[in-house]
Amino acid sequence: MARLIVIAALVVIPAFGGEWNKRLTAGYMDGRQKDWFAWRPAKAEGGPCLSCHTGLTYMLARPALRQALHESAPTSYETGLMDGLRARLLKADPPKDAHDSQRMGVEAVLSSLLLTDSPQAFERLWRLQISEGKDKGAWDWFDLNLNPWEMPESKFFGVTMAAMAVGSATPEYRSRPEVRDHVAALIGYLERERDSQSLHNKLMLLWASTRLPEVMPAAMRRKVLEDVWRAQQSDGGWTLESLGPWKEHPAAPPSAGGSNSYATAVAAFVLQEAAGVKRSNANLGKALDWLCAHQDPKQGSWQASSMNKKFEPGSMQIQFMNDAATAFATLALLDGEKD
Repeated sequence: MARLIVIAALVVIPAFGGEWNKRLTAGYMDGRQKDWFAWRPAKAEGGPCLSCHTGLTYMLARPALRQALHESAPTSYETGLMDGLRARLLKADPPKDAHDSQRMGVEAVLSSLLLTDSPQAFERLWRLQISEGKDKGAWDWFDLNLNPWEMPESKFFGVTMAAMAVGSATPEYRSRPEVRDHVAALIGYLERERDSQSLHNKLMLLWASTRLPEVMPAAMRRKVLEDVWRAQQSDGGWTLESLGPWKEHPAAPPSAGGSNSYATAVAAFVLQEAAGVKRSNANLGKALDWLCAHQDPKQGSWQASSMNKKFEPGSMQIQFMNDAATAFATLALLDGEKD
């Protein structure tokens, strides 16, 4: 009997039907940042630029993973990305062209999301907010014909991230007269545009509503949740197509079909964050099991191909979607371990 008790004590019981390797995931994410910091196109004043696919997702997921691994301090890459944002924060040069204006709009939004203790970040955010026309309340955003973050409709994604930032500020700050009109314009843009968005962008809005509830009425919230659950596949995952519609890119690699790591990770994460779904829910449990089963056992990452074009093997760009899938899978799985 004593021997059986000892053996039982050595058995690792998985949290939900499967296991994943956090340490390996951290190694993949840090390795990608090492490459990003050295990649010439990512060079910027004060430190590397912050991309939506590789930098932002790293900064969203790596601190949570650090806590789960009981690491005592931020990684050098977390520190370096934040230092770069701070170094560029006070730069007031007017944009040189449309691309530069888009770059400044993207960085203003992402800086306000990550530099939550910086009044200067919010000052720049409001200074660069579009003040008139059909896009009033939004920010210039990259339009490079690249799904899912750099398309004309990606401007909506940018505003959801700004809403996350604003929702993280204190109610006293949001009620200031000089801030109130900017927040109202942001909400007004989302109200005008939200019905025409892809399910992916509606999920981002649902996530933002956890911090700024005014951006999504209860009826729409229920409808989005219904649509997300309806799109779940029998294996527990979601297809990338189900989060569309997306613009077709003829040069993109052929779709593998079936459930997709990025789509599944985003859906599972937002369902937990925004709807409070627990891993004890059978459908969410299947999604988390799917993610556990699809972690690359050698790399620690989750695989997701480009939606836009084929890239050379070993290139920086070929792993952009992997970076995003890995970060959201990390967030989803860590959330699943909380209850």
